[in-house]
Amino acid sequence: MLHPSYSDLMAVVNSDVEPGEQPVVQSRYSIVYATAKRARQIIAGEQPLVKNVKNNKPLSVAIEELYKSKVKIVGDEEISE
Repeated sequence: MLHPSYSDLMAVVNSDVEPGEQPVVQSRYSIVYATAKRARQIIAGEQPLVKNVKNNKPLSVAIEELYKSKVKIVGDEEISE
């Protein structure tokens, strides 16, 4: 079982969204994509942004970073700006 759950991660990522705005993450796929991308960055040599993770595997670290709001998922519109 994944801890935190997908719904917990989605709630954390979408916590900064104002009422009436479209959520940043609308599906589990977005969470999986974002954590996999961050895990690949960690494998490539980037330093983890959290410490004392139970499991030091890159994917576990990426999930913990997302859960603790150390990384942010941005939409396509924000990338192009």
